[in-house]
This record gives sequence, C-alpha cells and structure tokens, in this order.
Amino acid sequence: MAPGPTGHVPPREPARSRETFTTVTDGSRDASRRPAAAPPPDTIAAIATPPGHGGIGIVRVSGSLARPIAAGILGEVPEPGRAVVRRFRAADGDSIDAGVALLYASPRSFTGEDVLELQGHGGPVVLDLLLARCLELGARSARAGEFSERAFLNDKLDLAQAEAVADLIAAGSAEAARAALRSLTGEFSVRVEALSSELIALRTEVEAAIDFADEELDLPAEGAIASRISRLLAEFAALEATAEQGRILHEGFTLVIAGRPNAGKSSLMNVLAGHEAAIVTAIPGTTRDVLRERIDLDGLPITILDTAGLRDSPDVIEAEGIRRALGEIGRADRVLYVVDAADPAALEAVSADLARLPAGVPVSVLLNKVDIAAARASDPAAVPTLRVSARTGAGLDLLRAHLKHSAGYRPMEAGVFSARRRHLDALGRTRLHVAAAKDALESSDGSELVAEELRLAHDALGEISGRFTSEDLLGRIFASFCIGK
Repeated sequence: MAPGPTGHVPPREPARSRETFTTVTDGSRDASRRPAAAPPPDTIAAIATPPGHGGIGIVRVSGSLARPIAAGILGEVPEPGRAVVRRFRAADGDSIDAGVALLYASPRSFTGEDVLELQGHGGPVVLDLLLARCLELGARSARAGEFSERAFLNDKLDLAQAEAVADLIAAGSAEAARAALRSLTGEFSVRVEALSSELIALRTEVEAAIDFADEELDLPAEGAIASRISRLLAEFAALEATAEQGRILHEGFTLVIAGRPNAGKSSLMNVLAGHEAAIVTAIPGTTRDVLRERIDLDGLPITILDTAGLRDSPDVIEAEGIRRALGEIGRADRVLYVVDAADPAALEAVSADLARLPAGVPVSVLLNKVDIAAARASDPAAVPTLRVSARTGAGLDLLRAHLKHSAGYRPMEAGVFSARRRHLDALGRTRLHVAAAKDALESSDGSELVAEELRLAHDALGEISGRFTSEDLLGRIFASFCIGK
C-alpha cells in the first residue's frame, strides 16, 4: 500500500512469514536466512519535512513512547486517526507552536508502531524546539531511513517496497515517479513472489525425489522438470528486462559534453536544457568549471555536465577545469564529444583527440555548426557520429533519440517499476543458478546438484524482498534515505 500524505499506510494483508522454505538436501536450515528481527524497543523522532522555511513543518515520532510524548506536548493523547488542533507545549507550559496532531495506532501505521505526527509552522527554529521537546520526553533522534527500516522490520513493507519510498522521493521525472509508485504498491514484489513460489514448488519435488527415492511416489519425469525450469528462465529474462528499465529511471543517465574550446558545448547544453544554463561567448576557455543541469527526456532523467574545453593551457584556473573535466569524463555513462564542423583543423584532429580520452567510456561524436560548415567530414571509425546545429536546432531530434537508445531506454513501456542495481544483480544470479540446475538435470549430474542450485537461486531471489538479507546491506540501503522517512 502507498503511504498517505502524512506517511500513514492503510492496513495490508497479513505479512507473509519469511520462513517459507527450510528443508535442504542435508536436512539443515538455510544458513543465509535472516532471522526475523525483534521490534526496536526505543522510540525515534525526526523532522520529516525538508530544511528551510515553509508553510508547514512536520515532526514525526514512532515507538512505544509516542502516546506519553503526545500527552506531554499536547496535554492529552488524541484519538487514533483523528486530527486535532492543539498548542504544542514546552516543559514549563509555554507554547512552542500551535498546529495539528495526528496519532496512528499500532499496527495501522506506516512503521507498524504507534506514530505521532505534529504538524506545525515550517520554520527551522520552531521545528528544532519541537523535536528537542520530543527528545526531552524520551525519544532519540532517528537515523536516516529509520522509519522505513522499522516498516520493513515490522512487515509493513518488504525491502523492495521500502526502497521504492526513497525512489519516489528522489524521482527525477514523472515516469520515474510512476515506476517508483508501482514498486511501492507491490507490483515488483508480486512478480518476485510468484517466481519464488515456482522455485519452492520445484525444490519440493526435486528434494522429495532425493529423500524418498525408495518410496513409490508419483514424481514428475525429468522432462517435465526441465520444461518448468526452461519456462522459469524465460520468466526471469522478462523480469530482468523490465527491471533494467526501472533501474534506468531510478539512476538516470549521466551525459558529459566535452570537446575543444569554442566547439559549441555550452550552446548545446543550453539547447538541451531549454534555457541559458551556461554562459556562451566567442572567447575560448569561457567554461572553467563543471556545470550540471538535470533534464527530463521523455521520462528519462539525464544529468548533463558541461565541461571546460580540452586543450593545453598555461592558465592555472583553466588547467584545473580541464583536470576536473577529464575526471567527469571517466565517470560518465556517455560522452558527447563536440567538434566544430566549420574548423578543418578540429575535424582532422578528431581521432587523435578521442584517443586521449579515458579508456572504456562510451563516446559519440557530435559535429556541431553544420549550418555553416563548408565541407562534410568523414565519420570517425567505430564511433557513433551525429551532425547538429545548436544554433538552428538541426539534428537535435536525432540526438535526443540517440541518447535514449544509448541509455537503453524505451519510453512509455507499460508496467515498468522502480528497480536498483542490486535487484538486477540478484535476478542475474538467480537466473544463473536456475540455468545451472537445468544443465545438471540434462547432464544427469545428480538430483542433489539440481536441488542445491535451486536452493541458491531461491536465496538470491530472496535478497530482493529482504527474505535473505545481511544487516550490513540493510544499513547501507537505509542510510541512503532522507532523515524522517
């Protein structure tokens, strides 16, 4: 379920147990299973709205002390689920603020615990005083992502859904927001759970054949098992393809515009951004630092970096800008190397210039100023080359299509959900273990090996939802969240 405006989550179906399958060929329990964590005993509090000034600011409290804290600040414990307007009082009875208080009773809350939300005026001083009062009454300051972590630990969300909360907040386009919402409402998790159920059914039958080899059981033929494994492989491939689109929407695409001075790099950035993000002059070396701009290209979030012109320069400041430019080029998803098509010397030097770029970075050559170019240059070997004019707009539609293709992005694909690199890694390892099980079955290497590969596949798949997750991984995931969520 998606959280409401204040973070409340409507009641969902009873949580599925994390202990879905425990039998392995040696009779032991799966060693990688993460035991269900006990609910945290303490109470946390944080400012849940962004820093700065605003009309409304929210302090959120979660835990067993939520009701006593409400009594200490409001003078009463509000009826759960009912908004009340009250004065927020300090320890000496003076008013800190006046606003709306909401209490969500366990387990019908975002975290699954008693949750108190105090909605006051959005000034940083007022919110700091209100938070300090909550801490004074027994709460402690929440870590980044700790509210969502408690929702996960209390089975209100699985791990993929919890991550989708952060993805929705950080969405860089409307498509990315919609994809994150699909993950938050469980579309990704439902598909993972369906595949997990199929793996469990296969494991049950294969291990039954091992454990009861001397019994007269009606077990499926190896051909039927192989057919089901082949179908599973196809389903994993389809899920990976959809998840890859979700990863692109989540992470976006980093595009570095590079080239010699006065090639038209800043003009190109301004055209793609739709406004004058960079200063454009006829003076070489105008851009000396890295300029960043975020754009939405048919739903694909792209971060464009305009960099200093690449050349040997005695100017200390410009040389530092060039050093930074080369650093960003080395980290880019793609480099647009802009060339002045009206400059014969620049055209002749393209191959040599490309050879000096950091190795391994995908590069596309952009021949700019084709509206004034006297001659048509030949394309550099093995490098995608486009011809544009930042001044007239010629070729820009082809450039935008090229960028989407380079990112592997397919706009308006139905059913895309938010996903991360760790999800794709888990899916890839799951698919490899299922393929290994199929190979073992076809080569008659023994049912024990088939069962072991299916167990490893099941464990890898369980990492997505958090069924099999180390505490270190949980710490890294939730540390990337914002405070108060």
